[in-house]
Amino acid sequence: MRDRISSALDVLVSFGLLVVALRYVTDFWLLSFFFSLQPQLGVVAAFGALVSLVLRRGAFAYVLLAASLLLCGHALWMQRELLPPATSDVAPGATRFRVLSFNVLGNNHSNVGRIIDMVNASGADVAYVMESAPLLHHLDALSTAYPHRIGCGVVIEACDLMILSKHPIDNPAFLSLSDLRSNRFAMATVHIAGQAVQLAAIHLTKPYFDTYHTTELRRAGAALRKRGGPIVIGGDFNSDTIAPDMQAFLRRHALQATGPEPATWPVAAGVFGVPIDHIYVSKDIVPLSLARMADNYGSNHYGLIADLALSPAR
Repeated sequence: MRDRISSALDVLVSFGLLVVALRYVTDFWLLSFFFSLQPQLGVVAAFGALVSLVLRRGAFAYVLLAASLLLCGHALWMQRELLPPATSDVAPGATRFRVLSFNVLGNNHSNVGRIIDMVNASGADVAYVMESAPLLHHLDALSTAYPHRIGCGVVIEACDLMILSKHPIDNPAFLSLSDLRSNRFAMATVHIAGQAVQLAAIHLTKPYFDTYHTTELRRAGAALRKRGGPIVIGGDFNSDTIAPDMQAFLRRHALQATGPEPATWPVAAGVFGVPIDHIYVSKDIVPLSLARMADNYGSNHYGLIADLALSPAR
């Protein structure tokens, strides 16, 4: 019986490792969600291999354990590579500013009051709000702290993606990145410390919907390239930073994470969830900290708050 259980575990672990390892030879969309789960699946596979070894010592189980640990290690390495330098220097006179990003959940009407209070009290200079329809009839409650916005009746009538700002907004634009969802990429320019900073809020299609996720990232990148200058892009990417198309996007456009990324979805998984919500910046912005909101305010995502620094213009 022990041999049979051990053999069954070896088969299951082998299959799981094979699915994750396919990322190194293909970016096939049907498997893309599993690529974001590489750390979690690696840990589960390592545990399975250990149980198999307890039941029956065998060379194959040792190989599976080593492969599991390698996959976990590489996932951590990929995350580490896109972190800001640990010794990032903030220039004297640098202007500090805060960015909030939160998918509030499109049917989350019962928590609107709490969400508004949180955004107003967050101290954020800029807030990216996804699935913002529940806030549509309560925008006046945000207008004192955030007199400038796009979305929800400004630039476009639709209330799904919104940028709130304490700073005047120039050159606002909404783009539909695919024919699956409309107006889920917003860009605007604000001036901080005399410098133009490009804001971009994004809500990508889930990665297992054909090749939409990769296509949308490519189109968003092309739009950002036309803008140029310091960039802060945040939102619901529906993928971990380690996913192959996310890695390509970030490297192609020289973007970095704003700190070690906490799990944001699903809320019920807590720290064992997946970081699919992100705030990235270009290399001319210094990330100071990245934190997950302590409360999910009724959403199925946790929000993020990043503190950033922008060196004074020369």
